[in-house]
Amino acid sequence: MAEQNYSNHTRWYPLFHLVVMPLLVLNFLSHLVRLFMAAPESGRKALAFWTLLSFALILLGLASRLQALKAQDRVIRLEERLRYREVLSPELVKRAAGLRTGQIIALRFAPDDELAGLVERTLNGEFAKTKEIKQAIKNWRGDHLRV
Repeated sequence: MAEQNYSNHTRWYPLFHLVVMPLLVLNFLSHLVRLFMAAPESGRKALAFWTLLSFALILLGLASRLQALKAQDRVIRLEERLRYREVLSPELVKRAAGLRTGQIIALRFAPDDELAGLVERTLNGEFAKTKEIKQAIKNWRGDHLRV
């Protein structure tokens, strides 16, 4: 696998991002165009139903993706808390309980030797955004199992 870093760590799931969602969006747009171009006497109710259904399919696709990401975030949070117990001092582990989920997720890319410093800096409010945490990592620890 290619070495992961800040610039290439975003995960694209080709089946979802390049096939399913574009087809669902095209389907919705097709139904929307037909709905607005249809003559009033040509059964607009049925077209409205199919347009609404095609929009619901987009929402279903997005909901399924978001649910998978939320489950992944919970697993990452658990993995990182276990890692903190192994790598960080007991005092820092207690303080790290105050990290937000987004911060924990960003810190997962930090190798063990950088983790304590980055957790400390994060807890001190040095990073306003999770993007800044990721950019502060010197030796990126790749996560190739993401959904």
